[in-house]
Amino acid sequence: MLAEGHAPWFVGWGTLALINAGLAQGKNRSGLLWFVLSLLFGPLATLVLVVLPKVRDRLF
Repeated sequence: MLAEGHAPWFVGWGTLALINAGLAQGKNRSGLLWFVLSLLFGPLATLVLVVLPKVRDRLF
């Protein structure tokens, strides 16, 4: 199925997506949404997620 040389890329990309989901939840954002975005855009999604501010839970 997977060529031997390509397997580490899939593992790394999936791990990055899981890390980004956890990071997104820590910033009060949707973990599932950021997981999918990370699968599509990889390190670019990580950069955007790190730069975005944390969402406040309530107004006051």
